[in-house]
Amino acid sequence: MVRQTLDRMFSRARYAALGAAIGAFLGGLVNKNLASSGAALGALAGATLGERRPGAEQRIDELRSRGEANIKGIRSGNESAE
Repeated sequence: MVRQTLDRMFSRARYAALGAAIGAFLGGLVNKNLASSGAALGALAGATLGERRPGAEQRIDELRSRGEANIKGIRSGNESAE
């Protein structure tokens, strides 16, 4: 429980920082006043993506393990893996 919370917090922070940097860069290309607005919007978008990302990675790992089990014949109804 605590590990999942920490992973989610670090993921949000990482993506928020990356989003802020990208947003500031793109806003700064237009003019210097848009750099701060772009950073704020990029950080918001990054934090939202970071919130959803750990769940998506867990789902992908779950699907991979299911796929490997299906390839081996474990979940397809066969008693023994081939």
